[in-house]
Amino acid sequence: MPLRTARALVGHERSYAADRQLGWALAFVAGAINAGGFLAVGQYTSHVTGAVSAAADDLVLGRTPMALTAIGAVLAFLIGAMTCAVLVNFAKRRQLTSAFALPLLLEALLILLFGLAGSRLALAKALLLPATVLLLSFLMGLQNAVVTKLSERVIRTTHMTGIVTDLGIELGKWLYWNRSRHRGPDVAADPERLRVLTGLLLAFFVGGLVGALGFKLVGYSFTVPIAMVLLLVGGVPLVDDLRARRARVAGR
Repeated sequence: MPLRTARALVGHERSYAADRQLGWALAFVAGAINAGGFLAVGQYTSHVTGAVSAAADDLVLGRTPMALTAIGAVLAFLIGAMTCAVLVNFAKRRQLTSAFALPLLLEALLILLFGLAGSRLALAKALLLPATVLLLSFLMGLQNAVVTKLSERVIRTTHMTGIVTDLGIELGKWLYWNRSRHRGPDVAADPERLRVLTGLLLAFFVGGLVGALGFKLVGYSFTVPIAMVLLLVGGVPLVDDLRARRARVAGR
């Protein structure tokens, strides 16, 4: 990946193309981690709606430990999003170019932690399984907040319900037949939005295939190349900030 591309993906100056490319990349990552995480812990950790429903069901059925795990997953997702906001605003206040890179670097480290913890999951399943669920939920909340904040709420990457809904709306506009005798404005789909939404859905699906296949073939080691990509994307702006800081100190 060229360094200029890495800078453009998470830089201060945003463009629709950069948001689109980063959205597709992070949707792929989310699909891979979500699928691999399911094979590891038996549940999808990006689905807050499902976690809330599961908590209600488990409480009614008297399965208190499972209900607490589901509630914990929701809170972990929430704290992940909060952490992203804190990191981004911290960097923006200091006029750092790595504002959106910091959460991605944290995400990369958490993915590596998931791989490390997961390799020991079979040895202490009762202890590590709930912790792994919380870790993955935190990670999904962190990532979803990154691209949501970066794209000003245009793109989301960790859950596809809203993506499929928006895609259906655009396809409905595309299929609509505008009759000339009607006085209202013509209905027209947005081709670029259709492209972005379709790309997000396909990237998440392909990521899921890669994550499931990677987990099946090499186990938790499948997390390493995913984390390396995020480290590259987030590391370049961070290095730029460190160099700029060093130059300012040297110039005093």
